Amino acid sequence: MKASLGILYGIGIGPGDPELITVKGLRILQQVPIVAFPSGMPSKPGMAEQIVADWLEPHQKRLALTFPYVQDEAVLMSAWQTAAEQVWQHLQQGQDVAFVSEGDVSFYSTFTYLAQTLQQLHPDALIQTVPGICSPLAAAALLGIPLTIRSQRLLVLPALYHVTDLETALDVADVVVLMKVSSVYSQVWSVLQRRQLLHSSYVVQRATLPDQQIYSDLTNHPLLELPYFSLLIVQVRRSNPISAADRSYSALSSTEES
Repeated sequence: MKASLGILYGIGIGPGDPELITVKGLRILQQVPIVAFPSGMPSKPGMAEQIVADWLEPHQKRLALTFPYVQDEAVLMSAWQTAAEQVWQHLQQGQDVAFVSEGDVSFYSTFTYLAQTLQQLHPDALIQTVPGICSPLAAAALLGIPLTIRSQRLLVLPALYHVTDLETALDVADVVVLMKVSSVYSQVWSVLQRRQLLHSSYVVQRATLPDQQIYSDLTNHPLLELPYFSLLIVQVRRSNPISAADRSYSALSSTEES
């Protein structure tokens, strides 16, 4: 008798602090027989594996999947197909697989490529996702600022390859978040200096991890050497202080929720 198909779970495990995984994510993570994640550098576990390491049990199998950091579409598609087939080997045997991804699985996540490729190759595959805390929200919490309030418009750039992308974002948004800003930081700094936005810009590197670093007001930081997991938040147009009407609305909302 053919075994029922296992389920591929995509679990967002947050930006780094193992305690920021959701209760639902942790429950599923600890009950599946197979835990998959992007492979790290040779002889070093990747970020996602490090985050969940203390939550796993010895009997759970760890499955490292290779996703190369290249722009070549053919190379990427080949890697996604290989990873999808590795996962499928377990699913077709009725084994559930949890793929863990830092941040949220729907927010610039490797899981998207894995899930879409798996469905293309095996349309009957069963896939479920569990959301997580993405790094811009974690960074705002660390900074002690709201990411957006009232009618502010938020624009997120995944990575900046052309300065014109940033210029356009600063023209139309009230708050701009630049993900993985390390490779273009010097260019970004120059743009922010010209627009007089350095004082309202923040860099957070390795948010929520023990070695996290925060830079507020970038005026005196033109040459930061940043790690890969770094983001920049720009408050382009700061909102006015909360009005009495806003405070009344907030109080009313709190009363209704309680």
